[in-house]
Amino acid sequence: MGQLNSSLKITGVAAISEALDQKKPVTRILIQRGYSSEPLKIMKEKALLMGITTIEGSENDLRRMSDLPFDSTPPVALGLLERDPDADVHEIMLSKGIIWLLAGAQYPVNIGYAIRTVEVSGGSAVFVDAKLNSDGRKASHRASMKADRFIPVKWMNWEESIALAKRHEYTVIGIEDSGSTEPWDADLSAPCMLVIGGERHGIPEQLLNECDLVVRVPMGGFLPSYNLQAPLAVVATEALRQKRTNV
Repeated sequence: MGQLNSSLKITGVAAISEALDQKKPVTRILIQRGYSSEPLKIMKEKALLMGITTIEGSENDLRRMSDLPFDSTPPVALGLLERDPDADVHEIMLSKGIIWLLAGAQYPVNIGYAIRTVEVSGGSAVFVDAKLNSDGRKASHRASMKADRFIPVKWMNWEESIALAKRHEYTVIGIEDSGSTEPWDADLSAPCMLVIGGERHGIPEQLLNECDLVVRVPMGGFLPSYNLQAPLAVVATEALRQKRTNV
């Protein structure tokens, strides 16, 4: 049988079918490519009638995304709960979750890694202010290990993002070397918008002035700064820890 094994994921055809019958907020279903069975067929028909997107992945894809031991037989279906990858900006803001703003990142690989980290840590969405053409965006998609299939990613300028955050009363928290508060001493509970800047110049000064709080990840080495990925991962993990502690 299947199981509900995290706040965002359902494992197994039976568990997903039950969730659909109970009108739980299933937003996307990943099924194993080439697999066929009567229960799977029935589940897919239910999802189609409810307007829920079903996508296919390899057996390795399903194994990698499940919470089962790696040598176990992978599930043939995984369901995403609550967070809708196709949500529009208005719906995202109403979620009152944790939204990440990447302001000025230049390298598709870094953006892709960031999207994956935010997805894994349970963020609500990623807003990206970056001058990338279609090839650059495709490269970030690949670098994210296709994590953007399961989380909303919006390409928009930071001014619009901050205006949305202020309008919906999100706390805007910058992550920058100039900060005086360490992440574990800050309230990272939702709703908040966490801001990280570009690889070379960090958060633009004008955007930094819009932040309600600026946190700094401590450093103890000779080099004066981390790669973009490190502070993002530290703060994302701390935000998840606080969320789990407060449940």
